[in-house]
Amino acid sequence: MRTPRTPAGAPGDASSALPGLEAVTRAPRRRAAGYEIEEELRAAGAAVVAGVDEVGRGAWAGPVVVCAAVAGLGAPPELPGRGGRPVRLTDSKLLLPAHREAFAQALPGWLAAHAFGESGPEEIDEVGMTEALRRATRRALEALPRRPDVVLLDGAHDFLGSPWRVRCEIKADQRSVTVAAASVLAKVRRDRSMAALEDDHPAYGFAANAGYPSPVHQEALAEHGPTPHHRLSWSYLDDLPRWRHLRKHRDPLAGSGQISLL
Repeated sequence: MRTPRTPAGAPGDASSALPGLEAVTRAPRRRAAGYEIEEELRAAGAAVVAGVDEVGRGAWAGPVVVCAAVAGLGAPPELPGRGGRPVRLTDSKLLLPAHREAFAQALPGWLAAHAFGESGPEEIDEVGMTEALRRATRRALEALPRRPDVVLLDGAHDFLGSPWRVRCEIKADQRSVTVAAASVLAKVRRDRSMAALEDDHPAYGFAANAGYPSPVHQEALAEHGPTPHHRLSWSYLDDLPRWRHLRKHRDPLAGSGQISLL
């Protein structure tokens, strides 16, 4: 079964997937990212294409981290693999942790530019994930040494909007070298920041789960409650009777960004 593409003329049509490259609905095979999307955009006049990816959107603790990357010249770095077969750059979720770390060391020397943006738990609680992700992405893009002509996003939804020119592509983290590089760098940066919390909060297993709801994390929450790094507007608190009173709720009648502690 294929996921249908956005119909012509529908909102976001300019950002829809290229013909014949519909979303993959089964577990994807590992494949190397390429330049085909970047080459198409450059042929259309976009000299600087920034690939963007994020990590941490669904976590219960920690920030959402965004990386914006602009590809360098030539092929991206490769790593030695088993049987003499190289490990090529692709979506960070398809790489082993050791490979992600190795790529994170090699990519900055190959990329023409890259930058990070973050939105922490308090900001996520205040404005919601969509707006927090938009802010983090803008921070990453604005930190690049040159404003990109086009921003390439992974997925079908343009959460960034004006004044940025945006191209959305399904599975861009497997098809685009810039988005794949951003995926790896964002993942490694966030994993390291969450691991750094382990000494202060050892019960939560942040070094292993990066703030996502693993069994260890859930058990620690039930016993000890949320840390200062937890998102207090998330619904997991409704299932913790001892800590339910800490849940923050945004008040839609009070305007964007307003929250109340009910």
